[in-house]
Amino acid sequence: MKMDFDEIYKRYWDKVYRLCMGYFNRPALAQDLTQDTFVQVWKHLSSFRQQADVGTWIFRIATNICLRQSQLQQRMPTTELTTEIEEKETVETDHRVHLLYQSISQLPEIDRLLISLYLEEVKQAEIAQITGLSETNVRVRIHRIKSALAQQMKKYETE
Repeated sequence: MKMDFDEIYKRYWDKVYRLCMGYFNRPALAQDLTQDTFVQVWKHLSSFRQQADVGTWIFRIATNICLRQSQLQQRMPTTELTTEIEEKETVETDHRVHLLYQSISQLPEIDRLLISLYLEEVKQAEIAQITGLSETNVRVRIHRIKSALAQQMKKYETE
C-alpha cells in the first residue's frame, strides 16, 4: 500500500504538534519540532517498511526529535528575554488547556511523553512499542500521571 505524504501530514500534524506542546509548552518551538518531524517523515517515507502502524512510526520520530531538543536545551545556557518582547501564540488555546500543557511540561521527561501519547489516543500497546516500556508499566504510569495532573488542575482552580 502506497502512503501519500499529504494525507499523512493532514492526519497527524495536529497530533504531533500537541505531543510537542505537551513536551515543551512553547508554541513556536512545538511548531518547529512538528515541522522537523514531518521533514524526517517525508525524507524516509519511501523506506518505511510498515512493520508498525504509520502513526507509531511518526510518534517515534517526533519523540526522538523532542528528546534531542531536550538534551540540546540542557547543554545550552538559557538567557532571559527582555520584557518588551511580546510572544504571540499562533494556536489559540483556552485557559484550562494552557494550564494542562503547563502541568504536563513540568512532569519528568518519560511521563511527558507517556501522557502526551495517551492524550493523542495512541493505544497502550503502541505507547509501549514507542517507549520501550512494558504495557503494564505504561498502564500504571499513565494512571499515576492522570491522578497527579488532576490534583494539579484542582490546585489551579482553587488559586
